[in-house]
Amino acid sequence: MVTPKPPAKENTKPLDFKLHTEQRAVKRAMFNYSVATKLYLLELQKKQVEKLQKMIEEEEVRLLRKEMVPKAQLMPFFDRPFFPQRSNRPLTIPREPSFRSANSKCWSCISENEVYYFQHAHAWSPIK
Repeated sequence: MVTPKPPAKENTKPLDFKLHTEQRAVKRAMFNYSVATKLYLLELQKKQVEKLQKMIEEEEVRLLRKEMVPKAQLMPFFDRPFFPQRSNRPLTIPREPSFRSANSKCWSCISENEVYYFQHAHAWSPIK
């Protein structure tokens, strides 16, 4: 059996295709423009804040300089001489300094023989 030959197909014509590069380029240009405007506005705002801070600092410096102007002191009264008066507080009673450390023996716990031995054991030697 012979199969019939299929009919010849017509040549296909390519459809017009559209790349998205142009659309992306337009969107990218809009995005770049929006970013540039944001940066410009931020820079303007930063300049305004700096200008305001500079004005505030200059005002503070001006006020400080105004306050620092030397002013004359009142003259003391020499018609009433100063007479010192004795204090009413009692005199200070001197005390012996405590040089012993916290872990050493209490002096009241040491017998007289131990004190004698301590004094002779730690006698000063002459300096040569």
